[in-house]
Amino acid sequence: MPVLSTTILRRQLAAGETDSLYLLVGADDLEKASVAAEFAEMVEEDLRAFNVERLYGGETKVDQLIDAARTLPMMAPRRVVIVAEAEKLLIPKRESKASDAEQERLEGFVKDPPPHATVVFVCGPLDRRRRLIQLLLKTAHVVDCGTVESEADAQRWVRTRAARENVTIEPAAVAELVARAGLDVARLRAGFDRVALYTMGQAAITVDDVRQAVVAGPEAQTEWGIANAIQRNDVREALRELGRAFDAGDVAVKILGQIRIAAEKLTGTRLRAAMDALLRTDIALKSSGGDARILLERLVVEMCDAGRLRTAPTVRR
Repeated sequence: MPVLSTTILRRQLAAGETDSLYLLVGADDLEKASVAAEFAEMVEEDLRAFNVERLYGGETKVDQLIDAARTLPMMAPRRVVIVAEAEKLLIPKRESKASDAEQERLEGFVKDPPPHATVVFVCGPLDRRRRLIQLLLKTAHVVDCGTVESEADAQRWVRTRAARENVTIEPAAVAELVARAGLDVARLRAGFDRVALYTMGQAAITVDDVRQAVVAGPEAQTEWGIANAIQRNDVREALRELGRAFDAGDVAVKILGQIRIAAEKLTGTRLRAAMDALLRTDIALKSSGGDARILLERLVVEMCDAGRLRTAPTVRR
């Protein structure tokens, strides 16, 4: 099924339009907890003790989940079952005949859930190669709670949060907040809350407000350094920023993500060349095909060289 944003989901909850299965995913644990609580709030407060059940994946057996969902609601149209840390239930700790049998029963439940129940799986990281997870992704409503993998994701997160809080924030201020907080949801939330408090009573949050209220952490100061240098075709600065990232303890996968941000903003032949180089480097890193620092240095040089070739003047003969 198509991935739902929390905004669209909240509209459905407000209208009382819910389905049987929901999968809450993403990096924002507080947002996932908030969304799960809103499912419970669909049931009248006096009836929640009878119609809302909270389970924990690490402590729950599959049959307990099935029984909880099959229990008929009392004086309410639907029963809500919320499974926290659902990945611990969906993915067994160890393979065995008993766990295989549980997985089969859970697959049967996912294929034919009781119509009177809404089951909400609040998930951490999932192994999407597993058959059960693939089945859930096809049949359940997947709700993205703050997946932040790029600058665009981070800016979208800030805009969504601002809209929910009825706060006006200028586009330049959104970009500045992301530049200072980076791609970490906790830092984004803390930065947004700080600047919103700082500007309480103002018509809008400006870029100057962000600069006054939000201090760039050491990670944020170099978060976009590599990407910005590559976009300028400045190989020396890009390599310098790469060295700073390694010296600060950043892992190769995170640095590769920053370089990918630069690649996504390129165009034409340079974009194709950059994506090819990224793919080769990604494969080499995952297969331990060389020293990570050297592989990323080569990638940076290759991307900057492609830019210089593209922008070089044509020599007339």
